[in-house]
Amino acid sequence: MTAIVTGTISSLLVAVSGQSQPTQPQPIFDNVTIRPKFAPDPLTIRGISGGSVSAREIAGRAETPTGPCVGFVDRPPDHTIVLTAFFNYLSLEVQSPKDTDTTIVIKGPGGSWCNDEFDGKNPGVAGQWLAGTYQIWVGSYQKDKYHPYTIKISEVELLNPGPFRR
Repeated sequence: MTAIVTGTISSLLVAVSGQSQPTQPQPIFDNVTIRPKFAPDPLTIRGISGGSVSAREIAGRAETPTGPCVGFVDRPPDHTIVLTAFFNYLSLEVQSPKDTDTTIVIKGPGGSWCNDEFDGKNPGVAGQWLAGTYQIWVGSYQKDKYHPYTIKISEVELLNPGPFRR
């Protein structure tokens, strides 16, 4: 099956027709719908972290089982991810430049999850995910500081997963 990236018509055309389309720059702040056995895996989306609202305020708490709710984000979510089915394993990891430190807040079925350092300074959450709609915020440690990032979403479970599993 293919992940459908909303707002990216060339990606949708490639998925439906199987024919190549001219390469266009990948848009930022994509929303995605993901089905089991999606391709490509990992799926990548990108954006700009940061904002003026406390991640703690967005999450509704200071700490979650996956980590602390730290940093600053925009009030609206950066991405919306719709999972069409239950995933026994799915990882969502933010990758940002080496000189930046990002955070993440995820709200969806069953609650909210935060993380600060899943892999080095990169936040992420991995484990079982219920079907439904998830809102994703990527934050920066300093208020109103903005940094580019890429989110990698994968069904491939690493042999030695990080300690921050949902």
